[in-house]
Amino acid sequence: MSSTSSSPKRIVVLGAGYAGLTAAKGAGRHHDVTLVAPEERILHRIRQHETAAGRGRDWPAIGDLVRGRRIRHQRARAVELDLAGHKVVLDDGTTLDYDTLVYALGSRTAWHGVPGAVEHAHPVERAAEVRRLIAEAPRPGTLAVVGGGATGIELATELAEAHPGWRVRIVAAGQVGGIYSAKGRAHIRRVLDRLGVEVHENATVTEVTPDGPRTAAGPIHADLTVWAASMEPHPLAAEAGLAVDERGRALVDDHLRSVSHPDVHVVGDAAAVTVPGVGTLRMGCATALPQGQYVGKLLDGRTAAPFSFRYVVQCLSLGRRDGLLQLVHPDDSMKPTVFTGTAGRLAKAGIVSVVLSALK
Repeated sequence: MSSTSSSPKRIVVLGAGYAGLTAAKGAGRHHDVTLVAPEERILHRIRQHETAAGRGRDWPAIGDLVRGRRIRHQRARAVELDLAGHKVVLDDGTTLDYDTLVYALGSRTAWHGVPGAVEHAHPVERAAEVRRLIAEAPRPGTLAVVGGGATGIELATELAEAHPGWRVRIVAAGQVGGIYSAKGRAHIRRVLDRLGVEVHENATVTEVTPDGPRTAAGPIHADLTVWAASMEPHPLAAEAGLAVDERGRALVDDHLRSVSHPDVHVVGDAAAVTVPGVGTLRMGCATALPQGQYVGKLLDGRTAAPFSFRYVVQCLSLGRRDGLLQLVHPDDSMKPTVFTGTAGRLAKAGIVSVVLSALK
């Protein structure tokens, strides 16, 4: 399909994460796009563990990444959607009219109603705050990472390696790295042991206090608690009236259009995307980036085919010297094959570099 086959549209993209930014860049080749996001720079969520450990750097400015496209970056937050009137209301008082809306507000930390979590735990999104608190501590103390999934594992290993004077604990409701193959789980455990990370499994957090998390099995002391338990979609989609699933993710068709409002495309963590033979895609960069690229091409007229996707690998950073590359089936189920150590680390670094190149 020719990119010049349709007249220019007013497109508003909400969110400048992996999905929103790539959708805006694709659509902005021949259409006027307003990209709404309060950040000056991309957050680069898959490297937040490095930021928390004091090893991150300033990621590229959004303005630099969209240069050369018909994109205006408006630094604001969407607070209301008028889907019938094709309008977006922003927190700076601006109202934007659109022909097509791309909803890519992604996800945020899920606190699960745990008492004290909001007050006494620090979410992954505020990785720079974690870095500051560690740097300002009068002496090394004890740090608890709540969450035994990929984010929690990457945080715990990175922090333990960067700050060997700190006592790092990882607290998981189930098994740490439970989604990975037996070989993958065994390697993760070896790395945690090597770095001196204390592992607390099957320890559901029931409360967070200034002295650390409490679990059904008892309290776990921590001077600093970092929350990496899980994520939830931004609530604006449901509040505005888009059809959503039980988790609040917008239901979309095979062209990533809202099933209730087809003039709204939903991509990334905000979307419940079901692919035949694969299932409903999980949240994460691995699924968000191709969704954004697809919608960008669709709006630019460079494709008309339904969205397709297959999983290939999952990867983990385990500090600066180690990593895990887990091969998976197309439906994201685990294969027995893993690559670890230097091979796993280089594979993860390569994938992260590809992501940043795609954004550029």
